[in-house]
Amino acid sequence: MGDDGAEGEAPRCVGCGRRVRTLFVQYSAGNIRLMKCDVCKAVADPYIECEFMIILIDLILHKTRAYRHLLFNKLHIGSSIDKGILCQFILMHIVLDAFRISVSKSNKVDGDSSWSTLSTICNCSEVLGDALLGNIIFTAMLLLGVRYILKFSFDITRYREILLAVIISSYFKLFLLTMMVWEFPSSAIFIVETFVLSSNVVALRVVTRFPKAHCVGVCFMAHAAKHLTERWLMWTP
Repeated sequence: MGDDGAEGEAPRCVGCGRRVRTLFVQYSAGNIRLMKCDVCKAVADPYIECEFMIILIDLILHKTRAYRHLLFNKLHIGSSIDKGILCQFILMHIVLDAFRISVSKSNKVDGDSSWSTLSTICNCSEVLGDALLGNIIFTAMLLLGVRYILKFSFDITRYREILLAVIISSYFKLFLLTMMVWEFPSSAIFIVETFVLSSNVVALRVVTRFPKAHCVGVCFMAHAAKHLTERWLMWTP
C-alpha cells in the first residue's frame, strides 16, 4: 500500500492492483491497443472493451477485477474526490435506506389506510430521521473499524475514499425499488442487505488491500450497529 498516497490519478491494473501509466493507446477513433501491466504482465484492464452488462454481471459475482475497474479506472476514487459527488451518493444511500425502513414498517402495520396528510408527513420525516441516524452510526463504526482494526493512520482523503467505495458497492439497494412495482416477501430485504454486506467487503478489500477476515469484521460490525439502531428506533414509541 505504499503507493497509495502518490500518483492519485494513475489508473490501476485490475489483476494485481498496481498502478500503471496508461490503460490503452488510441491510434484512431475506435482503434485502441490495451496496455499490459509491468508487474503481472497481463492486460491492465480488459473491461475497457466490455459491455456494461458484462461488467455488471462480474460485479454481482463479486469479482475483484470488476471492482478495481469500477472504483479506480472508471470512477477514479483514488484522485481528488469531488465532495459534491460524495454528498450525492450519501444522499441516495440514505433515501434508499429510508425506503427500506418504510417497507419494513409497513409490513408491521395491520393495513390501516386511514392516514391523514399530516400523519403521512410525520411518518416520512420519522423514517428519514431513522435512516439518517442509522447511516451516521454505520459511518462512525466503519471508520472506527478502519482506524483500529485495519490500523489505518488518520487521513481524511483516504477515509473519504473508503467511505465512497463502500457506498458505491451498496448499489444492490437499488433493487429495493422494484418493490414499488412487484410485491416481494419481507425476506427479500434480508437477502438484499446480505448481498450489500458481502459487496461492501469486496470493495473494502480492493481499496485497502487487507485480508478478507479483517474486512468482514469491519463491515459486519458497521452493519450490525446500524441494524440494531434501526431496530431500536422501530420499536421505540
